[in-house]
Amino acid sequence: METAFSDLKLNKQLVNAVEDMGYTKPTPIQLKAIPRILAGQDVLGIAQTGTGKTAAFLLPILMKIKYAQGEHPRALILAPTRELVIQINKELEKLTKYTDIRHAVVYGGIGPSKQIEEISKGIDILVGTPGRVLDIYFKEALYLRGLQVMVLDEADRMMDMGFMPQIRQFLEILPVKRQNLLFSATMPQKVLTLSEEFLEFPESIEVTPQATPAAMVSQTVYHVPNFRTKINLLEHLLKDEESFNRIIIFARSKKNAENVYKFLSRKVDSNTRVIHANKGQNTRINAMEDFKEGSIRILVSTDVAARGIDVSMVSHVINFDIPVLYEDYVHRIGRTGRAEQKGNAISFCNPAEKYHLEKIQKIIRMQISAEQIPAEVEVTDTPFEERQEYLREIDKQKMKENPDYKGAFHEKKDKLKNKNINYRPISAKSKTKKHKRKKRF
Repeated sequence: METAFSDLKLNKQLVNAVEDMGYTKPTPIQLKAIPRILAGQDVLGIAQTGTGKTAAFLLPILMKIKYAQGEHPRALILAPTRELVIQINKELEKLTKYTDIRHAVVYGGIGPSKQIEEISKGIDILVGTPGRVLDIYFKEALYLRGLQVMVLDEADRMMDMGFMPQIRQFLEILPVKRQNLLFSATMPQKVLTLSEEFLEFPESIEVTPQATPAAMVSQTVYHVPNFRTKINLLEHLLKDEESFNRIIIFARSKKNAENVYKFLSRKVDSNTRVIHANKGQNTRINAMEDFKEGSIRILVSTDVAARGIDVSMVSHVINFDIPVLYEDYVHRIGRTGRAEQKGNAISFCNPAEKYHLEKIQKIIRMQISAEQIPAEVEVTDTPFEERQEYLREIDKQKMKENPDYKGAFHEKKDKLKNKNINYRPISAKSKTKKHKRKKRF
């Protein structure tokens, strides 16, 4: 017999709100986490994005708070990016539909005055990025001594973004007696260390093996020689508007994201949008909203948005660049195949990115299927500068794996020595003498 939300000791208001959202049964992470959180236990939850993780901690928190009370927050939810805190707050809006529970969201990129004004009206739950919450606290506009529950969401990303000093500040500020919840998609050593520092006798919940990509996502990779060929392949794929109907394209850098966006706007779809750290907060929010509503088909992004997009029916995620933070691969492709819908993840891999692709395949414990570049796609020659950049990157990778490796030049020199060839580079001085001798004749 299937378990229903009403079986999880949630009140009628929350069950009705969940039903209004179209959910009929709890997901595995919700089934495991909700009873333990309601019992007051500290919880360490490992679950991918798209598994219902947010509701897994919001529902029991709302059940424990029950109704509006006092002026100061009783629950604090911290997340690493503006996009993610906005997403959590929107989920709160839907779940508190039939209650009087008050909540507010705070994040950087805009002035704090309106956020402080919202807090001063009285709130029960605060959602925010660590930096902005601390800013408001040190302005003495936020009282946290009455806090009962603290949540760290996307803890692995927080560690990657360098939030550990701020997390430690929170541990000094907050009341010792509180319930702590830590959720992460992966469990690297730094998150394990944080959990030991942050949680007290936690219940560990893992609904999928660490760094396992979503089961509903089909994954493929194209081995592509250079940037220009990646662009040509991208243009070719996106011509199929029926299959590629809602796409997120991830680039490693702001520069690459801008270049991809400019090309697509000019050649493929003028209504393409791009979001990265240099874009203003309102621009980023508007682009996300337009993408969610379906008014734009293509969204180009850096990893700033990899964990902040909760959009159903994303047909494809395209990794224009292979991520160098390997856990980000799981988060990127988790933008498709959500809510039991099928999704597709396509990666473009240049010669210098093969190293990172191999590392990702080890982490996800599977081989990604390689596809041939279609015959219609023009495969261009790699420009000299780009080829040199790849060679330098490959040298760095080899040195990382083998500290005794001295680089491609020394490797070539050693090979020639083994063949008893006296290999000596011509110095600038020698070149000049040779040139002068030639001029005499």
